[in-house]
Amino acid sequence: MTPARSDEELAALARAVQKLSYSPYSGFKVGAALEGENEVYSATNVENRSYGLTICAERAAVFSAVSHGENKFSRLALASPTEEFLVPCGACLQVLAEFCEDLQIILSNSKGALKLTSLDILFPHPFEM
Repeated sequence: MTPARSDEELAALARAVQKLSYSPYSGFKVGAALEGENEVYSATNVENRSYGLTICAERAAVFSAVSHGENKFSRLALASPTEEFLVPCGACLQVLAEFCEDLQIILSNSKGALKLTSLDILFPHPFEM
């Protein structure tokens, strides 16, 4: 079981990995910290000159977690380089919805302020078969 972390600690992990972003084209650095049952998976966005091959921080964190055998998540912290609170894109929201319906999301802006929301608020109607 993952040791209990505060929202601030999880957001700090997202901000720390944000600095590792490979974003030479946009300069838009994003960090994510995804809390699984056993561990926290941190990831950043990785761009490619062929933009369609770029991956967002949120999906990178999910894919890393799944690659380590985790597929149940409780919280996601997302660090953005803007004063506004960045929310995950539609593709990331759909990937997150594949694994959890009640994910809590902690948004952290460039000033370090936090805003709490959830997957069901941001993405109330995911694609389902």
